[in-house]
Amino acid sequence: MPRAPFRKNLAATVIAILLGTTLSGCASSDQEQSLTIYSGRSESFIAPFFKEFTAQSGIELKIRYGDSSALAAQILEEGENSPADLFISQDAGSLGAVSVSGLLSKLESSLLDRVETKFRSSNNDWVGLTGRARVFAYAPDRVSKLPTSYQSLIEDQYKGKVGIAPTNASFQAFVTTLIQYQGLTAAEIWLQKMVENDVKLYEKNSQIVSAIDSGAIDLGLVNHYYLWEVSESLNRQINVQNGFFEAGDLGNLINISGAAILNQSTNKSAASELIKYLLSDSAQLKFVADTHEYSVVLVDARPEGLPSFAEIKAPAVDLSRLSDISQTQKLLIKLGLI
Repeated sequence: MPRAPFRKNLAATVIAILLGTTLSGCASSDQEQSLTIYSGRSESFIAPFFKEFTAQSGIELKIRYGDSSALAAQILEEGENSPADLFISQDAGSLGAVSVSGLLSKLESSLLDRVETKFRSSNNDWVGLTGRARVFAYAPDRVSKLPTSYQSLIEDQYKGKVGIAPTNASFQAFVTTLIQYQGLTAAEIWLQKMVENDVKLYEKNSQIVSAIDSGAIDLGLVNHYYLWEVSESLNRQINVQNGFFEAGDLGNLINISGAAILNQSTNKSAASELIKYLLSDSAQLKFVADTHEYSVVLVDARPEGLPSFAEIKAPAVDLSRLSDISQTQKLLIKLGLI
C-alpha cells in the first residue's frame, strides 16, 4: 500500500501547539525529581516524547524498555518493592494483569476524563494513551478473496499463507479477548486449527508485514500501523494493505497503549504530569503524525488514509477484562506457539 503523506495542516498544527505548550503544575521543585519508567513501548516510538517531556519539565526519566507482558510479570514479581513509578504498556492486557494485583494507584479524574470510558480502566487505575486497531495485512495482488472473520483464516485457501506473532503482547491480548468472549475451549480450537493450517510464526508484527511484502506469506494478523513502520524503514512503498473483518468481528479489536502509576511510587505528582503531557493535544497530534496511531483524546485525529474508529465497527470489548494474560500464555505454550 502506498504510504500516504500526512496532512500538511496536521503537521503545522503539531508544530504550532508544541511551540506554545508549557506544562502546568510542574513547580520548580520538580527540577530535581526523577521518574523510573517501565516502558513496553519501544524506544524508537516513545523516546522522543520522553525527551520532550524532560525538556519542558526538567524531570529526569530513567527508562527500562522491554516487552509489555514481560514487564508486567516483572512488576508482579517485584511487588511493592518495584522501583518503577510508571508502567507504560503497548496493550491493555498487560496493564490489567498488574491492576488485578492491586499494585496500581487510582488516577486523577482530570487524567481519566481526557479519554472515553472504553479506553480506560474500570478500576480507574490505568488510562489509554493511543489507539491501535487489529487488522489483517495482506498482499492485494495475491489475495483474491479477503477473509470476513478471523475464523476464516483456518480455511484451506489460506493454508500456509498466514502469519502471526504469538510472543507479541498485542496478539496475546487478541487471544485473551477470544478467551473472554468465546471461551477457553473455542479459543484453543481456533488456535489448534491455525496450527493445522500451517500458520507461520514470527517474533514481531513488522516481520509479518515484511514477509507479506517479500512474498513469503500472503496475510498476517498485526496492528494497523506496522505497514507504515515497515514502509518507513525500507524507504519505499510496500506491497501490503490493511484489511478489516466484518462489523463486530473480534478480529477488529481496538486496543490501546496506556499508562499507570505504581502504588509504591514516591513521585506520583511527577508521574501524573508525564501522563498529562502524553494526553495533551500536542502530544496526541504528535502520536498521530509520528507513530501513525489513533488519538484517544481528539476524535478527528487519525492517521491519513485510515478509517475512523466508528467506521471500523469494532466489537464491544471491555479492555479491563483482558487481564489474564497468564492463562493466554499457558494456552499458547500448550499448543507449541511460544
